[in-house]
Amino acid sequence: MTVDVERYRVRPGAGSIWDQVDPGEPGGNYEGRAAIEARTVADLAALQPLQERLFAEKQQSLLVILLAIDTGGKDSTVRHVFGGINPQGCHVTGFSAPTPEERSHDFLWRIHPHVPPKGIIGIFNRSHYEDVTVPVAHGTHTWEQIERRYEHIRDFEQVLIESGTAIVKFHLRISKDEQAERLRDRLEDPEKHWKFDPNDLVERGRWDLYQDAFRRAIEATSTEHAPWYIVPANRKWYRDAIVTGVVLETLQTMNPQFPPPVENIEQYRVE
Repeated sequence: MTVDVERYRVRPGAGSIWDQVDPGEPGGNYEGRAAIEARTVADLAALQPLQERLFAEKQQSLLVILLAIDTGGKDSTVRHVFGGINPQGCHVTGFSAPTPEERSHDFLWRIHPHVPPKGIIGIFNRSHYEDVTVPVAHGTHTWEQIERRYEHIRDFEQVLIESGTAIVKFHLRISKDEQAERLRDRLEDPEKHWKFDPNDLVERGRWDLYQDAFRRAIEATSTEHAPWYIVPANRKWYRDAIVTGVVLETLQTMNPQFPPPVENIEQYRVE
């Protein structure tokens, strides 16, 4: 059984799907769970040879962008979906709040050096989208400034695409109740205390503002060649099925190939 990932793709000009995606899908006792999890295992295995060909070919790259509210599951998505591929060909970059030096430049200045080079799968755990969601939630920028940043992002991503980088973007959408449960878990489990940041509770107070910021950014920047997927993420197994399926489909479309062998390879012998 497969998940219809196209349901969650935000298509430009096709209307908003924000209210159609329930973070709790597909329900707690979904009878098809075992079949979907089995398909995810198969899809994860299918990623490995594609990643090897991408690394060997060195003509294309893949950028995966993850956007989520605190506790949304970005770290675990990276572990579950990309943990089985060769780490030599996979770079994960996490962006925290801009430093004073970074603030002294345009907001994309710190992003560009981390774009994956040819042959590499790059994963942004937080990204340039923090620069159009956090300011909206905090009210620090005018809408004119935000709209201009949306435009810069679209142009930036188009440059990457034209340079051989495929882009897929995932918003891991959880419910407010699910976030509360995950935050309580961090407080109650000693092995998860290191994850707890008191500022998460402050940001939780801006829940509705963040949801509006996510929706606006996604709808403004989902393009045909750099699409957003709004992923129901309360249930990690379902989240992983969608993300894995989309990444696999993207790599299959890229269709990387091994480079040709050295000329007259048949003449060589190992004594």
